[in-house]
Amino acid sequence: MQFLDDSLFPENQQPLVIQAAPYGPEWEPADSSDIPVSMDAQVQKAVDCYNAGATLLHVHVREADGKGSKRLSMFNELLGRLRDAVPDMILQVGGSISFAPESDGDAAKWLEDDTRHMLAELSPKPDQVTVAVNTNQMNIYELLGADDVAGTSLAQPKYQRAYREMTIPSGPAFVEEHLRRLQAAGIQPHFMLGDVGQLESVERLIRRGVYTGPLVLNWAAIGGGADGPNPYNMMEFIRRTPEGAVLTIESLMRNVLPLNTMAIAMGLHVRVGIEDNLWGAKGERMTSVQQVEQMVRIARELHRDVATGKQARQIYKIGEQYDNVDETLAAIGFAPNRTQGARGTTLRRVA
Repeated sequence: MQFLDDSLFPENQQPLVIQAAPYGPEWEPADSSDIPVSMDAQVQKAVDCYNAGATLLHVHVREADGKGSKRLSMFNELLGRLRDAVPDMILQVGGSISFAPESDGDAAKWLEDDTRHMLAELSPKPDQVTVAVNTNQMNIYELLGADDVAGTSLAQPKYQRAYREMTIPSGPAFVEEHLRRLQAAGIQPHFMLGDVGQLESVERLIRRGVYTGPLVLNWAAIGGGADGPNPYNMMEFIRRTPEGAVLTIESLMRNVLPLNTMAIAMGLHVRVGIEDNLWGAKGERMTSVQQVEQMVRIARELHRDVATGKQARQIYKIGEQYDNVDETLAAIGFAPNRTQGARGTTLRRVA
């Protein structure tokens, strides 16, 4: 991304888009008083986050018993109710879900990857589905200490063993087919990337014409197979991100606040919520709504506007797709592909 002499002036920055991730699928209901379980409570949590200033909602769904849902019908129900309750909010479904068949007939026709590709068949469709690129370790315990998980189920050794060994299965064949299906359904992929190597893989997908749409990214500094919350890592990812992309900063536990504060100052966007962080000051719990309100206060102190729902949709280019590789590269800000026989640096064409 480019930073000109006046890039840190808030009047030259986009309004701040605040992502809220309030559903915390890794937590059990007893882990926090801020976990919505009933369908009504899940809808109300979205309304509360929106009223506090969040304009993008990261969606997971719980069953009535508090367990994470894998039923397509439950996701459809929540999405339908959210469209009515928060019509201006961008709805983003977490792409880690693998749906479980709800009948024997479904089980017979679903292949392994079909349970994940079904994200493209949600109805009503979400605005976005998150997409990880490259199969990778996701050992969040590499960054978590005893204080981070105190009083929660993640303090139990059996859970720690499971999360240490967790991986993100996102090989080339899956990613390419998933992108094809999401684009065909008019759903925007929101790339969740842990390092520059994954960003390079996305660029190659674009240069080969596998993906032809806006480049919307989260830099997920969660360690354990992704970048850690080191400002040098963050700045390198920012430096390598083309100027036409949309970049949100995401991290884990008490690293969220300092990195988000830097992001707000630099004109980037932020993500908060109990899925990522339970804490304010050390030892003090903080709800998802309180975290959203905190981002709004910091933005105001820096004189930066907070995006409305309409502005967030414009910034994220919701519903926008491109006709070909050249148009995609130009819109994102990548240099064009090399033409046959061309030598030297490829330069963007000037009309």
